[in-house]
Amino acid sequence: MTMKVYKTKEIRNVALLGNSGSGKTTFAECILYNGGVIDRMGNVGSKNTVSDFKPIEQENEISVFSSLLHTEFNKHKINVLDNPGADDFIGQLIPSLRVSELALMLINSQNGVEVGTEIQARYARQWNLPMVFVINQLDHEKANFQNSIETLKMRFGGKVVIAQYPVNQGNDFDTIIDVITMKMYKYSPDKKEPEILDIPESEMDNAKEYQQELIEKAAENDEELMEIFFENDTLTEDEMRKGLKEGMLLGDIYPVFCASSKKNVGVWRVIDFIVNAGPSPLDVEPPKTTDGKEVKYDENGPTSLFIFKTTYEEHIGKINFFKVMSGKVVENQDLINVSANNTKERFAQLFVVAGKNRIKVPELVAGDIGATVKVKSTKTNHTVNEPGLDWQFPPLNMPQSKFSIAIKPTKDGEEEKLSEALSQIQDEDLSVKVEYSKELKQTILHGQGEYQLNIVKWHLDNIYKVESEFIPAKIPYRETITKSAYAGYRHKKQSGGAGQFGEVHLVIEPYVEGAPESTSFKLEGKDIKLNIRDKQVIDLDWGGKLEYYNCIVGGVIDSKFMPAILKGIMEKMEEGPLTGSYARDIRVYVFDGKMHPVDSNEISFKIAGRNAFKDAFKKAGPKILEPVYLLEILTPSDRMGDVISDLQTRRAILQGSSSENGFEKIIAKVPLAELRSYSTALKSVTGGRATFTMKFDEYAPVPHDIQEKLLNEYEAAEETA
Repeated sequence: MTMKVYKTKEIRNVALLGNSGSGKTTFAECILYNGGVIDRMGNVGSKNTVSDFKPIEQENEISVFSSLLHTEFNKHKINVLDNPGADDFIGQLIPSLRVSELALMLINSQNGVEVGTEIQARYARQWNLPMVFVINQLDHEKANFQNSIETLKMRFGGKVVIAQYPVNQGNDFDTIIDVITMKMYKYSPDKKEPEILDIPESEMDNAKEYQQELIEKAAENDEELMEIFFENDTLTEDEMRKGLKEGMLLGDIYPVFCASSKKNVGVWRVIDFIVNAGPSPLDVEPPKTTDGKEVKYDENGPTSLFIFKTTYEEHIGKINFFKVMSGKVVENQDLINVSANNTKERFAQLFVVAGKNRIKVPELVAGDIGATVKVKSTKTNHTVNEPGLDWQFPPLNMPQSKFSIAIKPTKDGEEEKLSEALSQIQDEDLSVKVEYSKELKQTILHGQGEYQLNIVKWHLDNIYKVESEFIPAKIPYRETITKSAYAGYRHKKQSGGAGQFGEVHLVIEPYVEGAPESTSFKLEGKDIKLNIRDKQVIDLDWGGKLEYYNCIVGGVIDSKFMPAILKGIMEKMEEGPLTGSYARDIRVYVFDGKMHPVDSNEISFKIAGRNAFKDAFKKAGPKILEPVYLLEILTPSDRMGDVISDLQTRRAILQGSSSENGFEKIIAKVPLAELRSYSTALKSVTGGRATFTMKFDEYAPVPHDIQEKLLNEYEAAEETA
């Protein structure tokens, strides 16, 4: 079976959004059923939907991966990207938004606007996507259309405009009044298309009031339509569609439709609206390359593809999903991957996709979305062009990680196998990041939440057959000093033949940005005068500075040994004297020492410098610093007290709060050590209705009791090592 090749103007790319529980997967089934791609609708409980086809999704009855689907409707092709609703899987949503021209946001009619709605709408606005709201599940006994509208208007203001409203919401829901067509649609279980009826007299006043509001909004952004409206006091259906389309593209109109995906009520009309008023790739602002060049979706232009998603399937291997940014791609075309050192790739087979089902096509044109298999070097974020073309499109950017945990294989010798599996998992979800920390000596998994990383472990255990275990990620503490100190150390070793000898005397003090250099100290009853001869400023890879001063006079230490002393000091900076953490923000003045004409060498002065620094460090009011993060939490107002109470148990310092579109925004500084399971805890105290972002803010001293605890733990570990 092959599929018709659609022109750019006949293509609609739609991202299906919504909070978890809004019914996206079932709505996607309706879209495929109404377009004839499937003969009967599956359901989540029976584990037979087109979208949620992966084992983990069927086991948990929740979407984990975005799914590419397609349908054909009124001589148009609609590509639908069905996305998970859970905040943990935002890394699946972002690629979908990148390649869509319209966002279809489902609202659970029992709850109205939820935190997930807010999060996903924010991302949709970042890509300037027009947005259509569908109030879904109006067949539920607790459905509340009016409350949903009120929460939408509270969040999105006057841009929300009713295009449809339900006649009989609740268990018997089957009838909708459409104020664009001014018709009543009555749906029956055995038909895809509704019965189209005149609006009854009892509903006419309501319908006219909503239509008038719709017409005024549609005319606002077009002078010609505004003149027609003033002249005729109304607009035709086609004129309304034109105005709605322009308003949606400007982000000034959010039409609202009604549906029950469970009963397939209202979905046909939503698809019809997408085809008639939704933007094609030709209607939106052209994408830009990394160097700012606009690239129009031109079917006759040079061939260029952007890879927005990569997956791996058993027996098939790697599948790359792409959007044709320009020109057209045909079977067996040789292209150049400019993101992978201009590697030549042959796109031997092209497919349109509906979940795990793939249909071969001979070609795909600009603006369309498809997939290919068995290309070696190509993966997500790569740009692939026809030979001689150097366009490259910007990579997808993922949000800051919110949850981290260390991972290791349970069996010795499987480190490489684990690494290969994690590499594929990263390809499938760019929000999962794998890092080997030299500092912590751990492999760290970073992600958007505990649930997401538990899903990663499930795949390792069940799909990749690499048994692994999670262990807490260590905290990247830092060590520093709070006052000046002096120490001297003599290294002397004689064991037959050449010996070792080196003696170093130094002073250390805290480095403070802009503070003048010191030239005299009174320490341990000694007056120490310094004559600075040379200075090195080292910007440390882990943050902060080390300033190293050569204050040697009279040649008591030969200048050739000064780098060795610095090397010894750097060894203790990399493995701090208190807990083995990196040290930072210290000035070191080497001012005296001794040499031996035969036994002095670089290793002797490296050891002497390291131990003198270590001794001075412990006398200089040493402090352990901990990373502190700035949290921005978005929560419903009725859960604000619970969120603040929980923060207070985490040594948080509140920075402020404000109301934002019906939610409360709380800003707080919290030590990383207190955030190990915060994403899970926040879900627990708010019933999954809050979200947060976090970013590194500063290093700050730990409280005295925690410092003592860390010192004792380190000493105990050293004794047993």
